Amino acid sequence: MCGIAGIVGDADEVLLRRMLEILRHRGPDDLGVFVGDGVALGQTRLSIIDVTGGHQPILDEEGTGAVVANGEIYNFRALSKGLAGHTWRTRADSEVPLHLYQDIGTEAASRLDGMFALGIWDRGMLYLARDALGIKPLYVAEADGTFYFASEMKALLPVTTRIREFPPGHWFRPDRGFQPFVRWDTGVPSAWTEDGAVARVRELLPAAVSKRLMSDVPLGTLCSGGLDSTLVTALAARELGRFHTFSTGMSGAPDLENARRAAEILGTTHHIREFTEDEALEALPRIAWHLESYDAPLFRSAVPTYFVSELARRHVKVVLTGEGADELYAGYRYLKDLPEGAPLHAELVRTTRSLHHVNLQRTDRLTMAHGLEGRVPYLDWDHVRFALSLPTELKIRGPQRVEKWLLRRAFPDALPETLLWREKQKFAEGTGSSDLLRREAERTISDTEFEREAERAPVPLRTKEELYCYRLFAERFDLPDDVVQGIVGTTAVY
Repeated sequence: MCGIAGIVGDADEVLLRRMLEILRHRGPDDLGVFVGDGVALGQTRLSIIDVTGGHQPILDEEGTGAVVANGEIYNFRALSKGLAGHTWRTRADSEVPLHLYQDIGTEAASRLDGMFALGIWDRGMLYLARDALGIKPLYVAEADGTFYFASEMKALLPVTTRIREFPPGHWFRPDRGFQPFVRWDTGVPSAWTEDGAVARVRELLPAAVSKRLMSDVPLGTLCSGGLDSTLVTALAARELGRFHTFSTGMSGAPDLENARRAAEILGTTHHIREFTEDEALEALPRIAWHLESYDAPLFRSAVPTYFVSELARRHVKVVLTGEGADELYAGYRYLKDLPEGAPLHAELVRTTRSLHHVNLQRTDRLTMAHGLEGRVPYLDWDHVRFALSLPTELKIRGPQRVEKWLLRRAFPDALPETLLWREKQKFAEGTGSSDLLRREAERTISDTEFEREAERAPVPLRTKEELYCYRLFAERFDLPDDVVQGIVGTTAVY
């Protein structure tokens, strides 16, 4: 895990190093650069695999090709067996994409199983790629004939404010432009039986958790006591035995007790971070700088994510989280009001494809704010494709419209019924911070201020809370209106 940046054209090493310093929170362990003819690539590194030998950029045998990569390639060992003609400089997963691209070209991204944003320089040409769901971030910009890329928007601001998000599931080369390498098969087949679906998810989800335990450093889970994160924790415990879990909340928040009870049942070493309203308000400017969004629901859940990540980083470098289950298995309350079948399925596809703007952005930015790597087993690509192939009656079922029904039905041996059938609660509600921003906005913004500023803003602002969050964002990012409008692709619902 790390921050990456690059320049193609006027390859200014001083500028590159300035961009990398802005990303230093993403990779506090190391910093490296490669400067060639018309190119400068760099990385700030959080050392996870091949801690001592995996310095980036990683060069090829001739020292002219190079890769910088952010994320994890879970099938790197299997892929490396088919790349026997290369001399390996490291044991790191990030070296595999370089040699794979040199062997098979632009199809390389489609062979990678993992979360990644990467840049490869080979034979005078840049190749960029981002994973299917956009778990890892990537932004690009052009100015005065020079092309730039970086892991976060803020690293491109020394160059230009004309910044674009790199689309998930695409690769890019200057001679080919942006090209998709994944296909979203979103039709719902009728062939899935209940027993067949149960059997399949019992294969896919444990496998997704298992591959994300790959690490040369200590890891744990963010466990709120809710179904999603607690099930991930239970599946990880089958392989790890006793390990670290983390939860957060304000005093008296339900997640604190639910997580403590889950940890006792699963036998983990549990850590709790209680935070106060004053602590949260004091942290909001830092959260806004890291989050790079003005979406109010995203801010609500970013507050506890910030504090639990700060806690986890004191003990581990890697955490598994429960992101993605609500989108794939209809966990949000409003989804119960949609008709089953095509309307509900279409909304689940939409929210899953929009994750890179909301939950995934929050998870990446607020874990990396503390140099912590977050991994998301539910968003394993094989599992995503399976979940989006299911009929919706396997996701919401019964007179009570029980959400995430298949997950609960499939894992009775992993969790006791009290945890397995616990009702869904929004993250900000469970941590006690859901009304914090609204109260502060009502206290600090008058009706006159709201009407005046909401009318001028380049995006719709329906409440004082939304204006409050927009102010936090705008004070740190002075961007053109059209760039601002493109930052939030969908309103968060959690």
